[in-house]
Amino acid sequence: MAALRYLIVVSAEDPTAQVVAEQWGTPPGTGGFVAGAAVRRLTDDVGVLRRPGLHIHDTELGRDLPADLRAVPLVFPSRHRSESGVGCLTVHPLGNLGNTAEVGGEPHRLVPPAPRLMAAALRGLAEAAEALGVPATYEATHHGPLLHQPAFFVEVADSLGPAERSQAARSVAGLLQDLVEDPNDRVAIGVGGGHYAPHFTELAQDQRWAFGHLVPRHALEGLTPDVLRQLHLGEPPPEGALFQRAADAEREEWRAWGPRLRDGEAPPRPRGAT
Repeated sequence: MAALRYLIVVSAEDPTAQVVAEQWGTPPGTGGFVAGAAVRRLTDDVGVLRRPGLHIHDTELGRDLPADLRAVPLVFPSRHRSESGVGCLTVHPLGNLGNTAEVGGEPHRLVPPAPRLMAAALRGLAEAAEALGVPATYEATHHGPLLHQPAFFVEVADSLGPAERSQAARSVAGLLQDLVEDPNDRVAIGVGGGHYAPHFTELAQDQRWAFGHLVPRHALEGLTPDVLRQLHLGEPPPEGALFQRAADAEREEWRAWGPRLRDGEAPPRPRGAT
């Protein structure tokens, strides 16, 4: 039987994760267990694991996983909450770029991203979002849990109405069964913009760019040398950085840190293409 390409982690305390998992019923077990919970096989190479507690504070997950799952990318379906009540579907990498960790994880600690898998999720979300009349977007790197293997969140906004949330969760359940990486995607770090990242979202949808970590402009002043190092984590690692604003590329620390990439350097990708 095929090894798992990625493992979907379902939080017992996240309502979106619960609705997503309900669509799958009880898939067959792989024979493996994590802290007493069965690892189940959603498809031949996609696994599902249910976890107690809230995922953003699941500090034990990395330690609980057996050795054969400690390099497998983790995908977390989740609710999305924002103070502004933005209605959207989102994908984002994990970690805390600055000196606070108010929503899980640790200050100045990043989780390796899975850029091509994350791009595949974003592109699938875009189709579901279009049917709902809301945007699908990358968000900047934020929150826990702290992990040492590639991971990212796929989220449905709380601010959508009940019917729309249910429809979106069903769409997420469908797309998470078969995320397929595009090996032709070029991998980069996205730098600049706000918490939501429409510029980098459009690049991933219209060109063969896949983003690892996304650093909003407000976080640039607080980046430490170690965080800059951690931005290079991921599989595959980024080739360099794409900047939303040319002025950000002129910062001394970024010039010394790595190659500056240009938006037009990746081939076009028609929306809906694989």
